[in-house]
Amino acid sequence: MTSIQELLTWENPVFTSYVIAAAVTALKVMGQGWMTVWRMMRSGRGLASPEDAAKGLLNPTPDPSQLERDDYVDRSRRMHRNDLENIPAFWMAGFLFVLIDPAPWLAFALFYVFLFARAGHFWAYATAQSHEIRAAFYTIGSLIVIWMGAQVLWVALT
Repeated sequence: MTSIQELLTWENPVFTSYVIAAAVTALKVMGQGWMTVWRMMRSGRGLASPEDAAKGLLNPTPDPSQLERDDYVDRSRRMHRNDLENIPAFWMAGFLFVLIDPAPWLAFALFYVFLFARAGHFWAYATAQSHEIRAAFYTIGSLIVIWMGAQVLWVALT
């Protein structure tokens, strides 16, 4: 049996792959938040809270209409919410998956296909593709997280 200290080292290619995938998805989550802010600033609409429409350096000419719903901004907000609903589960399941010492080829496939699925989901949402296309990418990523979680549970219970 491999110790946790041996599994959580840069010499373990499974751990290194997980760290890469986790870092990329962390940047994705944070980047999506900034994309939403950029869209709000660019459009001057879609502000989320009443205090956002107050006069200030970033909003010198406030208008109540800035608080009205705006799909350009809301689309980014929905993408961010979807990331926050899915990526943390990957972080947890992926980390626990590293601890069960899977075959490197399997871990690489799961981690990098998850990244591909999230990139595809982003593309589909950002370009307003059909729900079926977006759902296909979501399903791929979701099934990977579920599979890793089930494998971890199986190892823990047997």
